[in-house]
Amino acid sequence: MQNIIPPRLQNGDEIRTVTLSQSLGSITLNHAEIVKQKLATLGLKTSFGHNSIKVDDTGSNSIQDRVDDLHAAFADKAVKAIFVARGGMNCNQILPYLDYDLIAKNPKIIIGYSDITAIINAIYAKTGIITYSGPGFSSLKSVDFDDDDFTYKYWHKALFTNEPIEVLPAKNIVDESYKTGKPESLEYVSDGFWIINEGVCEGTIVGSNLCTLNLLQGTQFMPSLVDSVLFVEDDHESSAGHFDRDLESLTHLPDFNKVRGIVIGVFQNDSYVNREILTKLIKNKPKLANIPVIANVNFGHTKPMLTFPIGGIASLEVSTGSTRLIIGTHYGFNKKD
Repeated sequence: MQNIIPPRLQNGDEIRTVTLSQSLGSITLNHAEIVKQKLATLGLKTSFGHNSIKVDDTGSNSIQDRVDDLHAAFADKAVKAIFVARGGMNCNQILPYLDYDLIAKNPKIIIGYSDITAIINAIYAKTGIITYSGPGFSSLKSVDFDDDDFTYKYWHKALFTNEPIEVLPAKNIVDESYKTGKPESLEYVSDGFWIINEGVCEGTIVGSNLCTLNLLQGTQFMPSLVDSVLFVEDDHESSAGHFDRDLESLTHLPDFNKVRGIVIGVFQNDSYVNREILTKLIKNKPKLANIPVIANVNFGHTKPMLTFPIGGIASLEVSTGSTRLIIGTHYGFNKKD
């Protein structure tokens, strides 16, 4: 299957926000209006799925409502990109009910992260359309639409251009701790990328939220791992033990021996996973011994957040004291003259 690069966003485009997991109706109208106005500064017009603000007892809405809104967004020629409202817990419910032929005939950007990992990987696996792991609609409220803002810079480059993007570490990391039972914001200086295994590779990007990706194992919705670079992360509920066994589960897949490299996102402080613990965990897996592995890359459940293409290409060069990570939408972008 040939990968399909959806058209880039440009001034005047309409984006559609839909609920695929936790409902848009679970955020305030003021929150939604702030994001809408920010997008308007880029000349983007925001519309919302007909059922997007419905909320049931789970904080989501019905399978049929979510499927209908996603189908309508793909079928509407005026809509150029689909922003998923929020993450949650139940995005995988809708996968068997989607019309992948409709989606394949109307390629367009779709972006979200966390629980949305299920659908962006499923769409890529079923259609070959490159999808995006990055901030959903509600997450854009805390993003400064300025090139000095890490999240905005990489989000804008990924969705508005086809140029290869070199990923650099953010200077600071913002996290939320839940130790007291309510979110408490923490900010600290990043120590950059963690080099765990050296090596050089180039491959197709698959992954994002690890425990959600694992929900696709054994189904028609799981992307091939052949010639892939895995991007994986998890939230504060994932301890070292949880992350270890979830990653181990991926290594048992028949095509894991074709994985070319692994890129791991920033761990939340409440996971208690530091560089030493993660290095021991990775070094204890013989199947990872001969592929490059880096960690503490800015994607996942901390801020700032990288946007990257599922089905796109990652070029990774890792040596002592030096790391170079470049992402793009097609092979060959990193060829030396």
